Amino acid sequence: MAEMPSSVVDEVSTKLQRIAELAQDAPDMAFTSLAHHMDLAWMREAHRRTRKDGARGVDGQTAEQYAERLEDNLQSLLNRAKSGTYRAPAVRRVHIPKGDGSQTRPIGIPTFEDKVLQRAVLMLLEAVYEQDFMPCSFGFRPRRSAHQALDSLWNGIMGMSGGWLIEVDIRKFFDSVDHERFREVLRRRVRDGVVLRLIGKWLNAGVLEGLELSYPESGTPQGGVISPLLANVFLHDVIDVWFEREVLPRLKGRAKLVRYADDMVFVFGREDDAKRVFDVLPKRFGQHGLALHPEKTRLVKFTRPPRRPAEGDDGESGPGSFDFLGFTHHWGRSRAGNMVVKRRTARDRFGRTLRRLKEWCRQYRHAPLRVQREGLARRLRGHYAYFGITPNHTALQRLLHEVRRLWRKWLSTRSRDGRLPWARMAALLERFPLPRPRIMRRYGT
Repeated sequence: MAEMPSSVVDEVSTKLQRIAELAQDAPDMAFTSLAHHMDLAWMREAHRRTRKDGARGVDGQTAEQYAERLEDNLQSLLNRAKSGTYRAPAVRRVHIPKGDGSQTRPIGIPTFEDKVLQRAVLMLLEAVYEQDFMPCSFGFRPRRSAHQALDSLWNGIMGMSGGWLIEVDIRKFFDSVDHERFREVLRRRVRDGVVLRLIGKWLNAGVLEGLELSYPESGTPQGGVISPLLANVFLHDVIDVWFEREVLPRLKGRAKLVRYADDMVFVFGREDDAKRVFDVLPKRFGQHGLALHPEKTRLVKFTRPPRRPAEGDDGESGPGSFDFLGFTHHWGRSRAGNMVVKRRTARDRFGRTLRRLKEWCRQYRHAPLRVQREGLARRLRGHYAYFGITPNHTALQRLLHEVRRLWRKWLSTRSRDGRLPWARMAALLERFPLPRPRIMRRYGT
């Protein structure tokens, strides 16, 4: 497909900037006219921004097949969306491992055409809500990342010299969002009939799991293009605004919230503030149809340990640890001997990575060695890119050791001679070396 003309990109960028400026200048205004910005150029840009290598939806259509008659398809999609005749197809539900692998997370896969239309509406809403969202929110937002959330959390804890934390786990958030409550939140800022009608169709779209088609009365399919933004809109109202305007003014000490989509951590300088908020959180979420996981939502003592333990201190009253965004956070000594917050790969994420690599090695054990090496190297580099932070080198080194062991195990099944000797494996690794751990981000030390 030909590259998108710069004039089309510039035209759409100009419209997005106008929407953003209006939203910033009028923070209390509800937009009644947004869909008129969606024209053929807008749809072309939405198509350009849509991933082309994603899984197929219920119709089995690929991005390449859709692009064969791209202009006709986009014009038809635009006409149906604005006239109200567009019918949101059912999403195909699959389950992926969650946590330690004992549970799964349902993921909804829309059709490619539905992804393009969701991207077009997402561009509209993003221009509006990016002016409203608060600095504490990091998940699935332009120019914001999980590492920025981790950095903000680290600075907040160190700035308070430790304190008390609340780990929040919302029980089945994407399956629990009440449609009527969400529409009420959305209408405070967006009242465009076309946009609201399309979002309503996506909320009510069927879910195809195997051969069974169902129509959930609550929730939004996790995995849709627009789902993360809808989650941010809802939690911005439920948590971010509430914490900023109602909670912080009533606290005696310092406090901070860091939220990445539905994962969030509250940090408090005082224990009494933390306990008061911890007691009121279930009620706050319950008012909006959400429930907290009673075991995973917890209050954690995370005060800075003394440089030298007091005489007779058995260590049992010391600070605990907590997990956030794939890392376990704990106190440790820096090279200068000071107590700082350190991070290592969380146990469940480490185990999940190993399980995936084990399955990959099993599946490709008969492939040429060069192909196997390239596949393992690509996965290791991806892991290093996220988990390669200071001081997590030990966990990265351990992963490399385990991957070498797994590779040897499955290569041994290719021969009748039994297990591959380590001497031969060492020679193989000389010829097909796996990438060594790399620290990609040096912060929080």
